[in-house]
Amino acid sequence: MPRVCHFTGAKTSSGNVLKIRGKAKYLGGVGLKTTSVKKRTFKPNLQTVDTVEDGTRKRVKATVRAIRSGLVVKPMKRAYTYTRERRAAAGA
Repeated sequence: MPRVCHFTGAKTSSGNVLKIRGKAKYLGGVGLKTTSVKKRTFKPNLQTVDTVEDGTRKRVKATVRAIRSGLVVKPMKRAYTYTRERRAAAGA
C-alpha cells in the first residue's frame, strides 16, 4: 500500500537541506554562504484507520490533518441497542 492519504492525496515530497555558514550582512558580516545542499524527504503523518464508506467498514491510510478536520467517518465501536428485531433475526 503506498504512502498516500486516501482523503487528501498527501504523499511523500522531496526538498533540500542547506548548510549555511557566515554572518548576515545586516549584522556586520560579509553575508551567508551555502556550504552544502543535500536532498531530503518530507513524509505525511499517516495513520491506518477504520472508516465507513458506502455502508461498509474499510481500513485506509489517512493523514492526521484529515482525521482532525472530520473527513474520516469512523464506524461505531459496538451496537448500543439490542432490539427485538435483531434478536429475532439472530435466532432465526
